[in-house]
Amino acid sequence: MAAPEYVPLKPTDAPRAYASNPRRPESWVAERPGEVVDAGQPRADRLGNQGPDQGYAYRLLRQFVGKLRLAEGELVEDAQAGCIGVALKRASIFGRAPVVHDLTIAFTVWGFLDESAPQALIDLRRPMFAEVHNPHHYAEQRAIVDAVPESTLRMAPQAVADAHRSHWRSLLDLT
Repeated sequence: MAAPEYVPLKPTDAPRAYASNPRRPESWVAERPGEVVDAGQPRADRLGNQGPDQGYAYRLLRQFVGKLRLAEGELVEDAQAGCIGVALKRASIFGRAPVVHDLTIAFTVWGFLDESAPQALIDLRRPMFAEVHNPHHYAEQRAIVDAVPESTLRMAPQAVADAHRSHWRSLLDLT
């Protein structure tokens, strides 16, 4: 900031001027231990699906309060914990933060938004979702996520809903 004219200057004071930082002769290289280089995020069993701002999915869960259709013996917490992983997998496929459509697809695939889900689907999901809200059941959560193939997650929400009504087994990979 410039000084007002009435402020006396000493003739020995050198006024400051802009000076750029010293030039680095070599280019910058990612060499810190935590840097992800070359192949991107690692992919393997139990590593999940990385993506930006994944915690926002928990905020989006509020929109489904009271809308989930559970069978006898199922818990809302289990349905949310199992399906949030599916939603995050879909969001990471597109390289973005989760949106409401990711959760809609996850809940639709597993029949939690269907008033009259097929009994075969309920019988399939009941043991898979049992107690997955407990952090000690991470392997079970991953099994739920891995049962939904990428081809299903790339579909539009309405296409998933239509496929769920006509042939829900085609949306899952249960091998």
